Amino acid sequence: MADETPTERTPEPAPGRKPRPRQEPAPGPERAPGPERAPALERAPGPESPPGQKPLLGPQPGPESAPGQEPQPGGPESAPDPEPGPRPGSVPGPEPDPTSEPRPGPRPESEPDPTSEPRPGPGTGPGPGPGPGPDPEPASAPEPEPEPAASAPLPPATPLAAPTPSGAHPLSHDLLRSLLGAWALTACSQEETAAVEAHLNHCPSCAEEALRLRDAVGLLHTEHSLDLDPMLRSRVLAGCLGRRPARIPVPGWAGAYDAEAARLDALLIDMGEAEWRTPVRLKWFDGRRPTGRDTTVAGVIGHLMVVDGIVAASLGLPDPLGADAPGPPLARTEAYWHHEPGAAYGSGPPGAVRELWREQGHALVRTVSFAGRGVADRDVPYGEFALPVRDAFLDRAFACWVHAVDIAEAIDYPYEPPASAHLKAMIDLCARLLPETLAARRRAGLAAPPRRLVEAGTPGRTLHLQVEGTGGGDWYIPLDSPAATASPEEAVATIALDQEAFYLLASGHVPPQEAAAGLSGDTEAIRDVLFATASLSRL
Repeated sequence: MADETPTERTPEPAPGRKPRPRQEPAPGPERAPGPERAPALERAPGPESPPGQKPLLGPQPGPESAPGQEPQPGGPESAPDPEPGPRPGSVPGPEPDPTSEPRPGPRPESEPDPTSEPRPGPGTGPGPGPGPGPDPEPASAPEPEPEPAASAPLPPATPLAAPTPSGAHPLSHDLLRSLLGAWALTACSQEETAAVEAHLNHCPSCAEEALRLRDAVGLLHTEHSLDLDPMLRSRVLAGCLGRRPARIPVPGWAGAYDAEAARLDALLIDMGEAEWRTPVRLKWFDGRRPTGRDTTVAGVIGHLMVVDGIVAASLGLPDPLGADAPGPPLARTEAYWHHEPGAAYGSGPPGAVRELWREQGHALVRTVSFAGRGVADRDVPYGEFALPVRDAFLDRAFACWVHAVDIAEAIDYPYEPPASAHLKAMIDLCARLLPETLAARRRAGLAAPPRRLVEAGTPGRTLHLQVEGTGGGDWYIPLDSPAATASPEEAVATIALDQEAFYLLASGHVPPQEAAAGLSGDTEAIRDVLFATASLSRL
């Protein structure tokens, strides 16, 4: 017999009682949602249950209230599930097959919801009507869905993704715009730079802003030095003196020393304790070979102070080494470093020697300004030779420039050449000292003998010295005698070099053989003049 779906039947009212209309239960409070009910078990196929017997499986609705009896509160929802098995007075049906295992599946559409109230159908419910008739033809049950295998293994857990680099996530427009300033200063990382530059190709507003910022950065990094123009002080003083002439003017030949001492002091004024103890290598040419001496920034300023003391003593000012000080510059410097090791090696108060040196320089300029014209020709003894005061001031200006460059290189700071007028005066002094220096080297056997002696004041063999640059010019050097007259018509050789190369050669910072010079003519004369120029340097 085909499977039949049992229909819900309502028991008939007891005889002798008038059926009462069914009352709906009072609405109660809404129940909170609970866990989903498990799907009802599918009933095993079997013979149709006889009339009056409840189905064996699935939730059963409670009986309707008998006629004249009040319905139980709660309705069928609150009725307890009936005991499994046949009810009293019912005809027992066939036993279900114990070998058939009930399987969970979806609830058939015709199966009533146990929580819903039973609806009256044909032949059921209170009121007069025909008695129970034959059961209606049951509707065909839907095909059950395939149940998942209980023993199927769970899929493997997905591993956590590795963290992606920041470049994988596109940066927002606001964040990229905030990076434009750092990008213009080249302060972004490689990833940020790539992201900003990629964004600039697609965002016109940010591209315009980046262009403006890059132009502004160009104004911060000028191609010129940030140091003040060395001629600024002279121009300011000249402008002031033009409006109100000084009652006591500074001599023109002392202007180079005044300017170079002021530039060196500007380099020293902001130095810290560590910078004053920075090692410095002093170089010079001793007549035969390059030599040098290691000291500190403080030791260099002490050297300048004691050699300036030679000029101070010649002008009647106190000598920083006292009355018994030695005469030559090298001996004076060694004596100072021996008695003042703190100044030479930086163990004393940093910067203390700067005040002494600067005060002495001011005293020198004041003295020659008040002394009048006669002071310019007074001799200043340097040991083996002597210079007039006017040339001694140029010599000290050249020393300030040379040692300022030594200090600037030691502390890695740029330093510009002197003003053109001052530089030309220093080169002119060196050119005027070359004939005497060349003659002294001949007497020491370090230069070739003269080839043609002439009477004093007459033209003789000449070398053309050409220095290129703003402070350069042309000088003619007599070769055979200091008393001879130099003449362009008697030139037998030419040395051409720029002002930087001349500074390196005259200060003893490069050997004569390595001087960057253009040479032509008598090679012997050229060699003697190059070595004589290097011999002008000293400690």
